[in-house]
Amino acid sequence: MALLDRLQKDLVDAMKAKDESRLGALRMFKSALKKQEVDSMKPLDEATELQVMNTLLKQRREAADLFRKGGREELAAKEEAEMVILESYLPAAPSDAELDEAVGAAIAETGATSAKQMGAVMKAAQARLTGKRVDGRALSELVKSRLS
Repeated sequence: MALLDRLQKDLVDAMKAKDESRLGALRMFKSALKKQEVDSMKPLDEATELQVMNTLLKQRREAADLFRKGGREELAAKEEAEMVILESYLPAAPSDAELDEAVGAAIAETGATSAKQMGAVMKAAQARLTGKRVDGRALSELVKSRLS
């Protein structure tokens, strides 16, 4: 619940500063968290908050890519600005060494030898990286390269 409280405080600060872009982004983040809370009919735990925020981050990243492909640079910049604001609420991303170590341990744990077992390795690696902001695409590419 601390994240929603922090968002509310930052919302008030953005209103007082008349920072419209930050205010809009914070309202969107808060509404996504509240929607998840209402849908699940119970208070959000930290893991669920992280999952919702990661989903929002992924949506912003994909939207920015699509806007760039469509030649709408100003909209891509807006999405990237929202990504920066959102990332300030997420835990730190693991370093490359931490990612490599987690993948290596996951491969050893699962005994995977081929790309067919990639799902099991991904699940084990994500479990080892709990509490960190993991980019699924980067993790997937690393696992794929290590199993090939």
